[in-house]
Amino acid sequence: MILRAYRAANGLSQEALAAILGYSKSYVALIESRRRTPHDVAGRRHIARALGLPFHLLGVTDPGDADFAALVHFGDSVIRLAEIARQSGRAVEAVNELWPLTARLEARAAEGLLERDTLLLLASARLALGVSLGTVLPEERLTCAAVWTGKALLLAQHLDDAPFLAHTLRMHGNELRKAGRLAAAVARLDHAVAVSSDPAGHGSALALLARASGDAGLSDKFDTAVDGCRRALDSGAENGILLNPFSLREIHARGLLALDRPSDALRALHPSGAEEPAAPQWRVIEAVTTGEVLAATGERAGSAKALRTAITTAEQRRLPHQLQRAIRAAERGELMSIADAGRTALRRIRRLLAPVV
Repeated sequence: MILRAYRAANGLSQEALAAILGYSKSYVALIESRRRTPHDVAGRRHIARALGLPFHLLGVTDPGDADFAALVHFGDSVIRLAEIARQSGRAVEAVNELWPLTARLEARAAEGLLERDTLLLLASARLALGVSLGTVLPEERLTCAAVWTGKALLLAQHLDDAPFLAHTLRMHGNELRKAGRLAAAVARLDHAVAVSSDPAGHGSALALLARASGDAGLSDKFDTAVDGCRRALDSGAENGILLNPFSLREIHARGLLALDRPSDALRALHPSGAEEPAAPQWRVIEAVTTGEVLAATGERAGSAKALRTAITTAEQRRLPHQLQRAIRAAERGELMSIADAGRTALRRIRRLLAPVV
């Protein structure tokens, strides 16, 4: 039946089909009339390969299926380890781990061969890859990170997994913000706040909404989101990178500066305790924000010190867009030697991260 349908679709005679397969015309006729059936796996794989048909149509598996099954089996572990690497300040390693997994899953999806669980794995891989790219790409290429998290969201909206959808909305909204798509970022993060049911996820969504609202100049929404974060922390909902006193202090100060409230931002930077960041890159992020705030309030010496620290550590951590922020802050504060040092560091990073040709 399959051979007859293939011949009809391609306008082939039995003789022409036999030539493609390396069989006799009489053998093809026997198969089509069901008087002979190639039962051996090798024969069926030969037919599938010669005609470019999916292996499963002939009741056999692709020889690569065993490898793919192993990849799926360990896929969750690859994503978890990549996330640990990213949060530990090794985002380049995370990208290197995630790219092969994502590419294999994308190829499989293009063939229409993914079950629901594997689609969830693909969505998770897309999301983790996008977030990791958003850590290591320079500002002019951050749209690429938002594209990957957006592709994850397309799947998440159809997978009937509410916690994963909320997480994906949070991460996609943040990548949109970094790419300068502020209205879309605020919309996604508003949605994330609405659908995040667990306290930690809800608080994390509010933290990201505060950051996007500040960048977008939405003062009332920013203040409301920051107040919501504080209430979440007071209720014991602290959670990792986003919802903790250190990160909230940086988000608050940065938002106030974006809203043209530099004096308030300076006050927000002074901590009540000696909090430590949940991830190394947050120390860089805070140093850049501190430099920006001090430059905006005319404290040139303090700004120069903070920006030097930010530039040195951002280069070590391979964080090009934080270097770009530091350069802009130095230029606004007329700290030209600091800006030059930042540009030199940025060139070194770009050479390091450039593809090998």
